[in-house]
Amino acid sequence: MDDDILEQYRREAAAAMEVEAKARIAETTDVEHDEILRNTSLTEVDDLVPALLARLGQVRAALDGHGGGISVTDSQQKEDGLHLVLDLTGACLSCGAAPGTLEGVKNDLEADDEIVKVDFCSSLLDTFDELGREFILAHGKVDFV
Repeated sequence: MDDDILEQYRREAAAAMEVEAKARIAETTDVEHDEILRNTSLTEVDDLVPALLARLGQVRAALDGHGGGISVTDSQQKEDGLHLVLDLTGACLSCGAAPGTLEGVKNDLEADDEIVKVDFCSSLLDTFDELGREFILAHGKVDFV
């Protein structure tokens, strides 16, 4: 019974966070332009960053709301699809939530049919304190190159 209640609360909280994230994204972006970018192949865009941002879910609200962003340090079109190496920019570099942000970015982008692999620039590790670096290397579900 307790597990059922916990699961119900988890689902309700997740739904509320999704609604709030969509509202925040809509306040700060051009929703129609994002839709165009989501429907345009990544091989056809001049600048990958806006197209990648348009493909992010809830994590985009955190990036936008906290003055952060992403940059592409490497992009390779391989036989199986696009392989990306990304970096965080702005306030995200010093944020204690960056490990969760990295995982959210990776999960959202790898859910796109064109993107096979998302890694992060190893220089990001230098932005974490020792404890943060150890944590993300041990428990983060992202790779650094």
